[in-house]
Amino acid sequence: MSENEISKQILDAAFLLHSKLGPRLFESVYEVLLAYELRKKGLTVERQKPMSIVYDGIRFDEAFRPDLVVDGKVIVELKSLEALSAVHAKQLLTQLRLSGLKLGLLINFGQAHLKNGIKRIINGQLQEEQLPSIALPSPL
Repeated sequence: MSENEISKQILDAAFLLHSKLGPRLFESVYEVLLAYELRKKGLTVERQKPMSIVYDGIRFDEAFRPDLVVDGKVIVELKSLEALSAVHAKQLLTQLRLSGLKLGLLINFGQAHLKNGIKRIINGQLQEEQLPSIALPSPL
């Protein structure tokens, strides 16, 4: 499954949770329940996964812990705040760069309308979906 397909599954589950529970519960509640919903969809979800980095030739284990890593491809950072700030997006981009992953979702369950609390962060360029090639008729 591609990053884009995974992100759609994540967002569908996030909208479901937000519609059922509403905004501004503790972040940890959304984390547990979003992981549950994604697993029900057959996705692999790691909560608070320790991620290592290499600095100055030395590997540092547990350098950071994303809220969720889905199918080993997408980092999800959850918030339950009145508003996101630029530092939240920068933090997620840094996590993507350090992990080598391409796509991250920043989801703020603190918003009255969840669509206003979602940021999609891309590290580099995502692979385009493979589309079937179409043979065009030759010009006359």
